[in-house]
Order: sequence, then C-alpha cells, then structure tokens
Amino acid sequence: MNSESIEERLAKAVAELEATEAAVARAEGELAHAEATVRSADRAVEVTVSAQGDLTGLSFLDDKYRTMPAGQLAASVLEAVQEARARMARRVMSTFEPFTKANPQAPELSGFDVDWHKIFGAGVLDGPKGDRRRGAGRLRDEISEDPED
Repeated sequence: MNSESIEERLAKAVAELEATEAAVARAEGELAHAEATVRSADRAVEVTVSAQGDLTGLSFLDDKYRTMPAGQLAASVLEAVQEARARMARRVMSTFEPFTKANPQAPELSGFDVDWHKIFGAGVLDGPKGDRRRGAGRLRDEISEDPED
C-alpha cells in the first residue's frame, strides 16, 4: 500500500498539472511566432507559413516566373506551400509530443490523445511527396471558351 496520504498525492498531482500547464504555455509562446520557409524544387518560388499554416510570405526568385507557363508557376507555389505546411505541422507535433505521454511522476495524469490528421488534415501531413498518383499535385491551366452565337 502506498504510504502517501491522499492529500499528498493530490498536492503532487496539482503541482504536476500546473507544471504541465506552464510547459504548454511556453510551447504555445514558442510557436506563436514560428515560421517555416521553403523553396520549390525548381527554385522558382519561396514561401513562408505560420504555425497555423497560413501563408505569410511569397517570393518569386530569379525572374524564373517570367518564363514559366501559368500552370507550372501555380504548381511550384502549391508544392512549396504544401511542403512548408508539412514542415510546420511536424514542428508543432514535435513541440507538443511530450504532452501526449503519461507522466511517470503523476500516473493519475495520463497524456492526452491527439488526432493530428484531424487537426492538420491528411494532405498537410503527407506533403507533396505523399502517396499520390503521378501528376495528381499538378495544377492544370485550362481555358474553355464558349463559341460565339
């Protein structure tokens, strides 16, 4: 039988809970201004996203965009955005991963379950190199004009 009284165990659990709350607040503060910057594979564009996955910066590099077809340029932008979001999602997951595990000093406080796919969406976590059919990530530029009457 445990020699600690219920009051002592409760006090330890409360202290652990407060320490966890403080650690979560620090993690949130760390991520509040976090960004991920990625260049497309063709090095035509560079994008920056926030921890929430919002696009906060877009740069067209070395005037490559001037000679690119619109669909190719759009595909480069989307590729870079998807990769930046995936990197930021992995960083957020890594930052909060310790809180998903049980605390050995307070077994009463189990870690919490997180459905990362529900939070970020499967596409964000898979990124542009996920298991998709070839060409599925390409944006096609098509214009269909109605014949004049």
